[in-house]
Amino acid sequence: MKHILSVTAALVLTLNTAKSQTVYQHISSSQVYAFLDEMANEGVIELNSAVKPYSRMFIATKLKELETIKDQLNPRQQNELEFYLRDYNKELKPDKDFHKRFDIFYYKDSLFTFSFNPLLGIQFWNNENGSNYHRRNGGEVFSYVGKNIGVYASLTDNHEDEALSAPQYLDTRPGARYKSGMDFSEMRGGLTYTWKWGSFGLIKDHFEWGNHYHYPSILSARVPSVTQLRLNMKPAAWFEFNYFHGWLASGVVDSVRSYPYTNSYGSSTRVVYRKKFIAANLFTFRPFKKMYASVGNSIVYSDTEAHPAYLIPFLLYKSVDHTLNQGLLNDGGQNSQFFIDISSRQINHLHLYATLFFDDIAIGRALENGHPDYYSLNAGFQVSNLLPNTFFTLEYFQSYPLVYKHNMPTTTYESNLYNLGHYLQDNSRGIYTEFAVRPLRGLFLKAYYHHATHGRDHNELGTPRLDVVHLFLDSIEWEQNSFGLHASYQLINDLFIFAGYEFKDNTGNEAKYTVPYYRGRNNTFTFGVSYGFY
Repeated sequence: MKHILSVTAALVLTLNTAKSQTVYQHISSSQVYAFLDEMANEGVIELNSAVKPYSRMFIATKLKELETIKDQLNPRQQNELEFYLRDYNKELKPDKDFHKRFDIFYYKDSLFTFSFNPLLGIQFWNNENGSNYHRRNGGEVFSYVGKNIGVYASLTDNHEDEALSAPQYLDTRPGARYKSGMDFSEMRGGLTYTWKWGSFGLIKDHFEWGNHYHYPSILSARVPSVTQLRLNMKPAAWFEFNYFHGWLASGVVDSVRSYPYTNSYGSSTRVVYRKKFIAANLFTFRPFKKMYASVGNSIVYSDTEAHPAYLIPFLLYKSVDHTLNQGLLNDGGQNSQFFIDISSRQINHLHLYATLFFDDIAIGRALENGHPDYYSLNAGFQVSNLLPNTFFTLEYFQSYPLVYKHNMPTTTYESNLYNLGHYLQDNSRGIYTEFAVRPLRGLFLKAYYHHATHGRDHNELGTPRLDVVHLFLDSIEWEQNSFGLHASYQLINDLFIFAGYEFKDNTGNEAKYTVPYYRGRNNTFTFGVSYGFY
């Protein structure tokens, strides 16, 4: 017993003396993410890009690596590095004695760091269907306390002239839970504890799993932010582990727990929703330099409290489900998934990646059919700087019928009714190409083309699950061709101006799959300004 207590005390002392904190940088900060990705493509840093968001400390550490080899970067990249260090030196420097970005309020001493900045933005659109706008305002803070504790919070209040998001629409716009009119808000934040080789936190935030340049296929940020217990560990240079347990919003009414009531305002019903949870893990290995291979699994479960078995980070949850639901009918089980992600930057200037998402695996059925059922593939590449400051991207997505679907409404792969995975969902195909130029620090120009098709909803039709893979795109229910031009410039840290043009041609069941504002054949012009996120 004394030996165990001694080891425990030594471990705690080790964790407490390792100075490190975790505050997550939201994935809407796309420019700094793109810069790190470019540097990894160039081969000057290594990057596991399968799991986002990154922490501010992680970003700062990578920028510090780049500072030591600054002479290997071209003039634009050197300017980008210097620009981002004005922000992330707040993690690296012991005081404020550096060329710091503008902050509304920033304080730092040996114990306590505190930063506050506003979140402001407005965007306008105009096309054949009329005009629209989106405005948002709020603020964000982050703080470090001592050597190990990180705290952050972000609140934005939003208004749209016409709603641009709903769960059924096949588009990449982040999901929203609208209140009265076209208003919605988003509150994010977290409390984390970090040690030298890992971190743990209670957070409410967006996340992305799966390498991509257009859209991820394992977990995406289209769902409103999810409350979760998150664990990250990197005990060796060749291994990283990520896990979270999340509390999802089912959107399914619990009629037993709902109840009527009467007060001075009148009579109504208190609507209570079914509980819904998700547990997911991802094991990432670096077998070779600049190559990362990840494998993981997840389970969406409901009609129980948060179960301790799913709080164990390292398990295969499908097997756990078999134990917990032994002897029950099929509808008594939960909804499990399995995924593989591979990323290679072993050839300088080239990033190759592929993600496989399996919604159901049955080895016997796969051998019999010669084809695994219920999976999606997201694969592509980006070529960076073959010509200085240019980027070419190609990404292909394909999902078979019933991927991301489930027959039980309380265990669908969704939160707030938004799909947790790829926005095209099941029985779909998408091809995305992009050519981008970054001629100057902060200036980003791109042209892109996207072709997407979506087939019949076999879950809605009640099609038998066996051999449904052979019904892949047997009938095209919806199709979209889009082409766009986009330009943005980051004047100072967090302040963006942007403008763009997009042509869309939608056909098929638009009433079900297309936002009303974009239905038909249209040419959309947009411009806006944003401070704090982009």
